[in-house]
Amino acid sequence: MRLFLHSLHIHPVKSLHGLSMQELLLCPWGPDKDRRWMIVDHEGQFVTQRRYPVMATINVSITTEGLRLTHNGQPDLRVRRPTGEARPVTVWKDTVQALDAGDDAALWVSGIIGMPCRLVYMPCPESDRRRQWDDRVFTNSFSDGFPVLITTLASLNDLNNRLDAPVPMDRFRPNLVVSGAEAWEEDRWARIRIGGAELSLVKPCSRCVMTTVDQDTGLIPDRKEPLATLARFRKQEGGVMFGQNALVERTGRVSVGEEVEILEFRPATVERSDSLE
Repeated sequence: MRLFLHSLHIHPVKSLHGLSMQELLLCPWGPDKDRRWMIVDHEGQFVTQRRYPVMATINVSITTEGLRLTHNGQPDLRVRRPTGEARPVTVWKDTVQALDAGDDAALWVSGIIGMPCRLVYMPCPESDRRRQWDDRVFTNSFSDGFPVLITTLASLNDLNNRLDAPVPMDRFRPNLVVSGAEAWEEDRWARIRIGGAELSLVKPCSRCVMTTVDQDTGLIPDRKEPLATLARFRKQEGGVMFGQNALVERTGRVSVGEEVEILEFRPATVERSDSLE
């Protein structure tokens, strides 16, 4: 059975609305321009849809100078990539250096989210967030745990066949979506090649309440689903799993429609997990 890249996605600002792409450059820290920006509170702690689901309704587009943010017909916010002195910000247990996007950006995002917050930017490779998994040290952007998240259409279809109200793939905020696989086949992939890029799939991704947030409306149609159903057959030590976290072993461009080659398999049972978003 042949596998193909069905779709590609990035989230330029962590926890804001995502973008679908026709091609991506996979860098050591993940897809180019993915989660290089983030919203933080007054203490520099990251802010996400877990607590503020309205963030899903802030749309993002990439400009030559930085970003353009839009929200429900109000005036756009155009942001240049900031320069100057960096400040510490925190993603879970990692504290890294980032550049503040300024007071206008802070006022704009604070008004939508409903709390004082700031928009910050992680320049690359100047600001290097280093993480470790087992004996591997790798670089990462502002994503929770790993540079890349891979999912398959078949696994989503299997989940949706068990749900009363099917959910779209954007609930899981993946980077690479693969077609042609059997449901949950990705559990056994250890290393894949797409074009000139190679990735190692290191662990399943545990899911959180963000999967309950409608990414178009910012509403939560059902506070239990899809997590409750997923937990009935995808619960492992460490969480309820959907998708596979991956590291970029060889950088390169990947495009929608390209073939996905499985280079190495691993056992189906994986003991630990983590989340991406």
